Amino acid sequence: MSAELTVLTLAALLQGLQFVIYAVPANRELGPGYTMSARDREPSRGLSDRTARLGRALDNHFEGLILFGIAVGVVQMSAQNTAFTAACAWVYLIARILYVPAYAMGLRPHRSLIWIVGFAATMLMLLAALV
Repeated sequence: MSAELTVLTLAALLQGLQFVIYAVPANRELGPGYTMSARDREPSRGLSDRTARLGRALDNHFEGLILFGIAVGVVQMSAQNTAFTAACAWVYLIARILYVPAYAMGLRPHRSLIWIVGFAATMLMLLAALV
């Protein structure tokens, strides 16, 4: 398996881990009555700041993973895997790993800077496939 596909697999596993890290405290805070319901209305109580941030970090990774998955697919299907695209993939994954605690702890501007690094790595992979 190429480095890019390995990192994509690890990023998907990270997404699963992020879901658990968010879902466990969210279920505790909202209670099973709400989390097992059809969720037709807003919960009677809100999430803690940290848990809400974990949820937003999860949503953010879904968005980033789409672009990263496209980048990996383009590089892989065009057989343009290089040391540069592999490095970009690893940078993306490291940035995503660092992003979760940075967001959960509300670190500003660190979480935004970390996000930019991961986004830039994805865009560089796409650009590398075009040249």
